[in-house]
Amino acid sequence: MRVVVALGGNALLRRHEPMTSENQRKNVQVACDHLAPISEKHELIISHGNGPQIGLLALEQAAYAEGSEGSESPLDVLGAETQGMIGYLVEQELGNRLPFEKPLASLLTMIEVDPEDPAFADPGKPIGPLYSKPEADMLAAERGWSFKPDGDSLRRVVPSPTPQRIFERRPIKWLLDRGCVVICAGGGGIPVSYRPGRQLAGVEAVIDKDRASALLARDIEADMLIMATDAQAVFVGFGTPQQRAIVAADPDVLLARYEAEFAAGSMLPKVIAAADFARATGKPAMIGALAEIDAMVAGEAGTRVASGVNGVVFADGSPS
Repeated sequence: MRVVVALGGNALLRRHEPMTSENQRKNVQVACDHLAPISEKHELIISHGNGPQIGLLALEQAAYAEGSEGSESPLDVLGAETQGMIGYLVEQELGNRLPFEKPLASLLTMIEVDPEDPAFADPGKPIGPLYSKPEADMLAAERGWSFKPDGDSLRRVVPSPTPQRIFERRPIKWLLDRGCVVICAGGGGIPVSYRPGRQLAGVEAVIDKDRASALLARDIEADMLIMATDAQAVFVGFGTPQQRAIVAADPDVLLARYEAEFAAGSMLPKVIAAADFARATGKPAMIGALAEIDAMVAGEAGTRVASGVNGVVFADGSPS
């Protein structure tokens, strides 16, 4: 079975955790403990988020560029840097858990976006650390950055256009056909678009990694898409005494009835990506905890989004 696993930001850096290389490696080690058994049984493709990492790089660039106008690196370049850094950690730690003969590869991945995408007029992708309101107000005035609430804090947001085309689709499939574990489309891919004269150029944006992973899974004809996060399933009424875990759902029914229940910066993109993949392929998408990834592959944990499901099924047996 060909399985795409999209690692959420929690697999690399936990909320409120200092953004150190040591912390990231420890979290990657935990992720690879769960991924290694999957790669021994199935064809495995790994994508990952980069929100905290690209936000930190942007802060470092801003500090370096003080007094030097135009010297900050754009988000597409920073995205490429995070693909290399995170891919290196995942590839090394996964390789430490697999037989030496098992090939692994991290692939820089460019993804085309539409420069006229409405997302450019309404930045909504959170990146970087959490800020207090005074800190966010200061950075907004100094840098022109946009911020939106994230819990009790604020977080920088940037445009997140819809992914259109993965340029490295053919080499990804070539590597898979030769038994390679492929780490690709990191951070949602490097956003690019064509300028006049058919010249490819980077775009100042960060693509949502779940939407990019769904596109990747369709392109390579994956049998299953798994979005591994810090929640055991998709919940209705999340964080309240009335919260209910969804075991399985039809993609159209799930969004039609419950879209307003899901947070725009976290769970909603996962649900949309799962629905897109399930509709387009007729195959299942899973959302759940990284620690239960074996059970998700077996369909015994998390939330299963698939076209064959009758409505929405809750864990407690309550009606949808």
